Amino acid sequence: MSAHLSSRQSILDRIRVAVRSNDQQLTSDYAQIERQYVRIGKMEDQARIALLIERLREYDAEVVETSIEGLPAIIEAQLSSSGGRTFAAPDGLPAEWLSGEFVWKLDSQTSDVDLEGADGVMTAAFCGIADSGTIVLHHSATEGRRALTLLPDWHLCVLRSSQVVETLPEYFDRCPLAPTLATFVSGPSATADIEMTRIKGVHGPRFLHVILVRDHDAVTGL
Repeated sequence: MSAHLSSRQSILDRIRVAVRSNDQQLTSDYAQIERQYVRIGKMEDQARIALLIERLREYDAEVVETSIEGLPAIIEAQLSSSGGRTFAAPDGLPAEWLSGEFVWKLDSQTSDVDLEGADGVMTAAFCGIADSGTIVLHHSATEGRRALTLLPDWHLCVLRSSQVVETLPEYFDRCPLAPTLATFVSGPSATADIEMTRIKGVHGPRFLHVILVRDHDAVTGL
C-alpha cells in the first residue's frame, strides 16, 4: 500500500472511531432539541380532506372524489376525458383499475423512450399532505419508478382518504423507515422564468388528476 493510501486510510479510520464514540451523545443531544413547529395537526377528518382538495385545485390539479366501489368507473371516466388511448402503469396496480378500453404499458416492460410516447400514466400514492397540497410517492409496486411519473404528460393519481395527513411531520411519522426515494408532487409541473412567464411541463406532467377514494369511516358522506 502506498504512503498516500495508507495516510488516507488512517484518517478515515480515526473519523470512524470518533463518530462511533459520539453516537450516544449525539442521539441524546438531538432528542433534547426544543421543537416549536407544529408536529401534529388539529383538523377533523372532513376539514383535512377539504384543505387538501382546496390546495390541489389552487395548483391547477383536477380532483374528483369517489367511494371504493365506484373507483373503477371513475378511473375509466378520467382516462376517457384525457383523450388518450395508451397509458403507462406500475406492475402492482390492481387489475380492476386497468380498464380494457385502453392500451396499457406496464412499468417493467416499458423503456423510457416508450414512456415518453404514452398518453399518460396512472399510479397510486403513499401519502397526501393537506397543509401543502402535496402528494408523496415512495415508488412502490403500485407507484412505479420515478421515470414513470415524470416522462408522460398526464398523471392520474389514486389517493385514499386514510392516507391524508395534515402536516409534513405527520407524513414522516408514517414512514416505517426512511424511503430510499420519495417524490413530492404539488400540482402539475410548472415553473416561471425571470419575467414570470409560467411554463407547464418542464419537470414532469403538465396535467395532474387526482382521484380521492373515501376509504376512511370518518370521512364517509363528504
